[in-house]
Amino acid sequence: MISAIIFDLDGTLVQTEILKAVSYGRAAEQLSLGAVSEASVVDAFKDVVGRSRQQVAISLIERFDLQKFAAAAMPDFGVDRPWQAFVQLRLQLYAKILSDPATVRDHVCPHNVALLKWAREQGYSTGLATMSYCKQSRRVLEILTLRDMFDFVATREDVGHGKPDPEIYYLVARELSVEPEACLVIEDSPSGVKAAIQAGMHCIAVTSDFTKQKVRHSGLLPGRWIVDDPAELHQVAKDLIMEHQHTSD
Repeated sequence: MISAIIFDLDGTLVQTEILKAVSYGRAAEQLSLGAVSEASVVDAFKDVVGRSRQQVAISLIERFDLQKFAAAAMPDFGVDRPWQAFVQLRLQLYAKILSDPATVRDHVCPHNVALLKWAREQGYSTGLATMSYCKQSRRVLEILTLRDMFDFVATREDVGHGKPDPEIYYLVARELSVEPEACLVIEDSPSGVKAAIQAGMHCIAVTSDFTKQKVRHSGLLPGRWIVDDPAELHQVAKDLIMEHQHTSD
């Protein structure tokens, strides 16, 4: 029986993945003095979404031949590697994007947020398990007035290992005082889905343009638990909950 619903943040409740992609694109364009376009990096981000900052930065540096540009910026940030300079510039630009509440609101995922509100109304425990850092996630939740919708929020600082490691989902389940098998996770990326499954939880993937292909090709979930049209999420979630309600009766 499902007694708790746990949500991812980036790409699930708000399309911050596109905002992160834009920040990488702007950083690359700025570093290269316009030799690399923002649009080309945003498109390439689809291939690296869900990876760590280091992995994303190194991949994009190699793909767009940004090594010398990023190396030249190392003294500006007091770092030792080109990828670190790229990340620091990208973080500055991402913070600037998040400073505009209207931009964040424009990228909310309404159907996914509606499921969160429904879960609260129905009395389910609700949690958030995000690989965003606390400061960034708090900023987004405050803008969207969602902080009070969660019984517990876990961020990147709270765990030693990020997704696809299941640690963050184990943590949220413990703090909600529920067993993993009683949790339904709403995710958008293969790494998040894998983390939920490895934690022994049920999972529905609501895909985006960035994650659709990878989620479907991953083979992690049956097709009926993969939602490409967010408008269908509520019904799919109710189907899963009812299926496990009958199983427990």
